[in-house]
Amino acid sequence: MDHEKVNILLVDDQPAKLLAYEVILKELGENLVIASSGREALEVLLKTEIAVILVDVCMPELDGFELAAMIREHPRFQKTAMIFISAIQVSDIDRLRGYEMGAVDYVPVPVVPEVLRAKIKVFAELYRKTRELERLNQELEDRVRARTAELENSTAKLRESEQRRSMAIAAGKMGSWDWDWISGDWMWDEGQYRIFGVGPESFEVNPANVQALLHPDDVDQLRKAIAEFKGTRAYETEFRIVRPDGEVRWCVGTAAATVDDSGRVVRVSGVTVDITERKRAEERQNLLAREVDHRAKNALALAQSIVRLTRADEVKAYVNAVEGRINALARVHTILSLSSWQGAELSKLIDEELAPYSLGGQIVLAGPEVQLVPATAQTLALALHELFTNSAKYGALSTRSGRLMIGWQVEDQLLTLRWEESGGPLVMTPKSRGFGTRSLLASVESQLGGQAQFDWRAEGLLCRLEVPLTRKTATTAPGKFDAPGSAELQRASG
Repeated sequence: MDHEKVNILLVDDQPAKLLAYEVILKELGENLVIASSGREALEVLLKTEIAVILVDVCMPELDGFELAAMIREHPRFQKTAMIFISAIQVSDIDRLRGYEMGAVDYVPVPVVPEVLRAKIKVFAELYRKTRELERLNQELEDRVRARTAELENSTAKLRESEQRRSMAIAAGKMGSWDWDWISGDWMWDEGQYRIFGVGPESFEVNPANVQALLHPDDVDQLRKAIAEFKGTRAYETEFRIVRPDGEVRWCVGTAAATVDDSGRVVRVSGVTVDITERKRAEERQNLLAREVDHRAKNALALAQSIVRLTRADEVKAYVNAVEGRINALARVHTILSLSSWQGAELSKLIDEELAPYSLGGQIVLAGPEVQLVPATAQTLALALHELFTNSAKYGALSTRSGRLMIGWQVEDQLLTLRWEESGGPLVMTPKSRGFGTRSLLASVESQLGGQAQFDWRAEGLLCRLEVPLTRKTATTAPGKFDAPGSAELQRASG
């Protein structure tokens, strides 16, 4: 059923990022409202009803924290959902500050489209359901007042009840009910039967039968709610039901009591809304949030290791080394993101690393398609980066006459990669291993449980990497090394 669109406010001082957010969120089918500054966002809020605010933390003049504080000061926007986007590492203190300002979530950069859409969708649906419940609550209050005034007119009461039930059915996964507190009679509409998974022809509505459909963990809570009707006029709670077929459904119930002139409860009327899909969406959202947090921490840990272990005699050389390794990590992160972190193809990792050096057919690749799990892909990408960097500085890729052949194969779940340089400067066995070589050995041997062998031949470096793969990682049949000319996969980079 088509739903009413809600307004989502996008706040960022960079037009390119705003355009990117529009593209990502377009498929949600909501109204996207753009603001290029904090002050412009405040002007929009005063004129438009906003469901969710997506705001950049770092903006000139008025940053995201200051904007959030100003928004929360206005009574109208105290419950508006705000999601912060941060391109920098956010400390726990900054997160606490953001939550105090009213933020409901953080999204790190680079933004994962699926995660951003999932977050926005959850809060947009929550806003829409909240508005629906507010409207239903208002309607319910009107209904109670009308039924109290027309208590002596039974025909009018039944007509009013039928109208309210029809409205509940038309609204979607909703049902309405009435309970005569004096006689104990119950009345359910079609929506109520549908939510509980029973039919009026086979199910008798009475306390015992209804309780049998309630989740055992929620029975006491609802008993207390019924008892409170003696001292209150309205009540709202979430609870679970167990349908006859065993399916568990989440519901939110809103009930209001009708009292006589002496204050005695004479009737209880209510609305039940099936919120199972919303609950499942919240669970998926929480799972996504934990997954994103886990991956972000892993990426930061790798970056910290790179910064901590990099050595150089000059600041410029240190900066270049760190930037190169961080960029290599970013490239593999992009590849993994495009596959929703299911894995990465070895050939794509190599393509990304060799792109700056593809000159005049110097590089030849040969090997089958191999799918790597994320952890293996990240580590192997850094190892390849070290090999390409060293070759460009001292080896075959440092001169146009040099040649590089990279071949690989998979046999018995073991990936073997052969790196063979020739035609470059005269090679001499180094007296000591540099950081690049040490980090390559450490990553392949300690992190992947593999082996790295170096042969410093005079005509060029020969390196052999052996990396064990899980059964799900390799997607090719065993085979021998593919020499240049193999029909399986062979290309010269130019």
